[in-house]
Amino acid sequence: MLVHSRSGRWAVWTVFLVLFLPLFALPFAVIALASFATNWSGALPSGPTLAHYQDITRGESLDALTTSLVTALAASVLALVVGGWAALAADGLRGGSKRALDALFMLPVAVPSVVVGLSLLVAFSKPPLLLNGTRGIVVLAHAVLVTAFAYQSVTAAAARLDPAYEQSAASLGARPGYVLWRVKVPLLLPSLTAAAGLCFALSMGELSATMMLYPPDWLPLPVKIFGATDRGSLFSGAALAVVLMVTTLVVLLGVSRIRTRAAYR
Repeated sequence: MLVHSRSGRWAVWTVFLVLFLPLFALPFAVIALASFATNWSGALPSGPTLAHYQDITRGESLDALTTSLVTALAASVLALVVGGWAALAADGLRGGSKRALDALFMLPVAVPSVVVGLSLLVAFSKPPLLLNGTRGIVVLAHAVLVTAFAYQSVTAAAARLDPAYEQSAASLGARPGYVLWRVKVPLLLPSLTAAAGLCFALSMGELSATMMLYPPDWLPLPVKIFGATDRGSLFSGAALAVVLMVTTLVVLLGVSRIRTRAAYR
């Protein structure tokens, strides 16, 4: 829409394709091809087969996918509740208090995720909060890593809200709690669903902190992919990566539809 001439639009599309195809589309296409291959002796994988996907439908691979889904859903809900609530609470803060709260929530993304994993491992390895070796510490680590994105998303959306809506409700005698749940939260619903989708996608692909914390009975799919490729099972790992990618995209599309409906209500 910003380029009005036909030649200019063609130039923009050409630059886009030149940059997009080799940097983004081609690597994903190669992974997809490798997931159906049995050997790779030339420029591209060859020997088409469905065996790798058949293996995913049973055993540890399916369990790993379920583990990733449960972990991502739980971490996203936890991050949305904590980050969204903190963002709403911070909406009335100013000055140093607001900056301190922003820094607190941004700290986990300002350091490598392996540092977050190590800090949780040290903090929860002894009573009274003994979480080391449990599924809960994996969910907690994912929530810590993605809460910053929920906080920032809701903070930005709350800053753009017209205060006239809340003022009008309050002037009609509505209590603060009623204004929050029946006025402010519905207006923030598109941003909340967008934050949930982002948290889910980030959690589904998290590896570094998970590698330090996961117990043997709670193996997420990214760890399974890493283990397969580390053992040299490249094609099996590619199939798992495709499943992870498709599953995440399907959930994100569902969240996008919910967000669109919420925006038009």
